[in-house]
Amino acid sequence: MSAPRIGALIIGDEILSGKRQDRHLAHVIATLAGHRLGLDWARYEGDDRDALAAVLRETFARGDTVFSFGGVGATPDDHTRQAAAAALDLPLERHPDALAALEAQFGPDAYPHRVLMAEFPAGAAIIPNPVNRVASFSIRGHHFFPGFPQMAWPMLDWVLATRPPAHAARPRGERAIVVYGAGESQLLPLMNDCVARYPQLKLFSLPSFLPEGGRRIELGFRGDAATLDAALAHLSAGVEAGGFRWEDLVPTAPGTTPSEGAA
Repeated sequence: MSAPRIGALIIGDEILSGKRQDRHLAHVIATLAGHRLGLDWARYEGDDRDALAAVLRETFARGDTVFSFGGVGATPDDHTRQAAAAALDLPLERHPDALAALEAQFGPDAYPHRVLMAEFPAGAAIIPNPVNRVASFSIRGHHFFPGFPQMAWPMLDWVLATRPPAHAARPRGERAIVVYGAGESQLLPLMNDCVARYPQLKLFSLPSFLPEGGRRIELGFRGDAATLDAALAHLSAGVEAGGFRWEDLVPTAPGTTPSEGAA
């Protein structure tokens, strides 16, 4: 079994059919970056209870931290609560705190249908919903949110503030340079050497063509922040030894376009 990872699970046939455009993935990436964390994987799944249960069995078994969006309602196309329970071989139970929040928000209208949304896998902890008080739940490092961004995103902030990933204590970062006039094949021996020297980091290579016809490669690492400076220095020295011009890639806030500065 591989080491625990951080993942995003985005659920809904409406995403796969194109009826709705996903907004969660970019937001999760930016939000985690603000906590010096990063995603190891992301996955889209449709409204299929058995398929969801199979995915969750794997991620529960691995000990992943998972941020899941969608499918926590009570309509026939919502399967997330039931799939999580099936993956853990647990019954659904009506959570008293979630039930109390529903009754406080809706009074008698909480029955007979809205109360179904207070049924979570046995042993789950609630995630408060600041918008309409319909709580969701966490269990074994998996955090389940509604599909509505205006609800899900403040709930995600609350989870990261109160239930941060236990296995992600080592700060992450990203550093890169921009190399001009080189093809990836010309830098492949250097890349392989970097991967062997710094196995705790992930190397990335993003080639592109310039408007005037030249080539550029964004080349760098992401991972353990304590190792990034040494790895980038080794990479830059190798590029320079190969006779290629390079510049530092200036760090930017998540969601903005990077710019280059002279090295």
